[in-house]
Amino acid sequence: MLRSFSEFKFYQSFRVPVEEADEIRFLVEITNENGDSEYIEDAKLVDVSVNGVGFTTKRRLAVDDDLRISIHFKRVHLDLDSRIVRAFSSGVNEDMALLYGAEFEEEGNEEIRKFLELYIHSFSPDRLKDSMVEMALTNRYSSAAEGLEMFSLLISLFKDMTDFAEKSDFVENVLEEVTRAMNAQRSLVFLVNPETNELELYAAYGMEKKLLKFDYRKGIAGSVFTTGVAINLDALSDSSRMSPELDALIGHKTKSIICNPITNREDKVIGVVEVINKRNDERFNTEDEKTMKVVSLVFSSVFHNYNPISNESTIRKFSGPSDRQHVMIGKSKAIVNLRNSIVRLKDLDSPVYINGETGVGKTLLSRIIHYEGKRGLNPYFEINCGGHDESYIEKMLFGIPGVEPSKIDVCQNGSLLIHEIHNLSFNFQQRLLEIFEKGVLPSSTKNELIDIRIIVSSTKNLEKLVAEGRFNRALYEILTKSFIYIPPLRKRDDDIKDLINYFLKIECKAHGLLLKSFAPSVMKLFLEYEWPGNVKELRSCIERSVVYNPKSHVISNVNNMSTPLFDNSKVGQRMFEDIPFASDSSIVLKDRLSVIERQIIMTEIKRNNGNKSKAAREMGISREALRKKLMLSQEILDALDGYKSQKEQADKEKEAA
Repeated sequence: MLRSFSEFKFYQSFRVPVEEADEIRFLVEITNENGDSEYIEDAKLVDVSVNGVGFTTKRRLAVDDDLRISIHFKRVHLDLDSRIVRAFSSGVNEDMALLYGAEFEEEGNEEIRKFLELYIHSFSPDRLKDSMVEMALTNRYSSAAEGLEMFSLLISLFKDMTDFAEKSDFVENVLEEVTRAMNAQRSLVFLVNPETNELELYAAYGMEKKLLKFDYRKGIAGSVFTTGVAINLDALSDSSRMSPELDALIGHKTKSIICNPITNREDKVIGVVEVINKRNDERFNTEDEKTMKVVSLVFSSVFHNYNPISNESTIRKFSGPSDRQHVMIGKSKAIVNLRNSIVRLKDLDSPVYINGETGVGKTLLSRIIHYEGKRGLNPYFEINCGGHDESYIEKMLFGIPGVEPSKIDVCQNGSLLIHEIHNLSFNFQQRLLEIFEKGVLPSSTKNELIDIRIIVSSTKNLEKLVAEGRFNRALYEILTKSFIYIPPLRKRDDDIKDLINYFLKIECKAHGLLLKSFAPSVMKLFLEYEWPGNVKELRSCIERSVVYNPKSHVISNVNNMSTPLFDNSKVGQRMFEDIPFASDSSIVLKDRLSVIERQIIMTEIKRNNGNKSKAAREMGISREALRKKLMLSQEILDALDGYKSQKEQADKEKEAA
């Protein structure tokens, strides 16, 4: 049996110092070598806690010696069975008294609590205040002796691991000791199986070990595994997080649980350890949390080489990119940052705003955040606000009373993507805001609270639309708790080769063809093209290349297709896409250059905090020249706006005729 956790438990418990003036009568009875009982005459009580007592004596005792301890204070008399779990001395003189820690048997827990309550109530206000201040301020070992004692505990723990870790029953022994030290009913260790994407029972104490496995996102264990954050809760305070389904698998009802992650040497979460049902208490306490930190460190050391990789796994850290259904392909810094954002945001509940050009992968990113997060087993739905009439969007967002629920209702406990949200009318924006502010499901008659992850995406800059009065500011503030920007493909051309190989593999497999490749000349075309349609356009090009070259193992000609492979009509437009009229080929070059120059000047003025003189100096022109350029370009813009309005009116009249 391991002793380290009992020692740690005794050491970590808050021990109330005892003073001689308290007049506590303390007796220690021990069975000697002859089998007779005798009292230790010089035993002196040093401190007392709910778990045990600390006392000194010159008599040499051994760890695991059984004792009978008597404590008499005022009207309270206790006779408690205990055993020694710590023996410690800060000196080198053999004649010095040793400090022993004796842990009570579980049966005496209630009695010692009553004694401590009476004892602490007897303290003077000053003593009580001093004790509380000392407890609040002491977060380091207050003396060299205490520091040395804690060090000895760590040495003991390390020795346990060194001596026993290779033995098959080591984990079971640790679980047995932890369960007893934390006064709980049972404890379990789960490790992930990436082949099945499940957490599987590795070892258990307090219940029959059996084949027990479940999806890695389910229950408390799943939450700890996916987030890497420890959980301590009980059924009274948070019954909604308890899982009757998992209780049925285990065969016991969970009333309280404390669960910590287990990591390997690469700091990947590979499993969890959980201790269940604190005896005589509703919830595990802070001392139990400290013990669990040590327990998780022990098991992390035991399983430090466990790093399974599987082609069948949908778990990001245990699979290659091509093995998952939803994945961001590439090695560029931008893609690395996106992957980090996924890990950071996938298990949160707050809304996410995704911004980027058409075709960069906003919908894909939304799906990854949902399916790899803690809500991945629950409903997911997408509403596209672009290209649909208002009746469709109203039905999706708000439902039809008494006929069809909204997607907000359907996605309860899951995630909802509102794609191209900038297309929502002001009326719908206000109605959506009211729903989120109330926090109640649209079709609920019982005021059921909304529990969904809202993800919104847009090709437009919502912040700019808010500033221009074209998007509801309050709704914007709710929806943009987290922000992700996906750069266009032309700004991460390092990813193009990886994307080509990935899509080529998928398309060849879909058509039952051997894996093809592109000739160097074709690859050069792919790498030099600007991809105005981004990843979506690239995939379309790969699909057509495979379909039009079914017999070619090396695709060397992409110019013989019935439709052009590359859309050159949009190339060059993006350079000035935010500048009005700059990309309009029907406007004379002089006027287009003027509006571009105006945009450059306005940017410099903004950069200099509105100081036009300073902006002019930095651009190498006079203040008067800057004024004239702005005035001239404004006249051109006004004229072009008038021309545009006239043209639109003429087109409407022509259509009406």
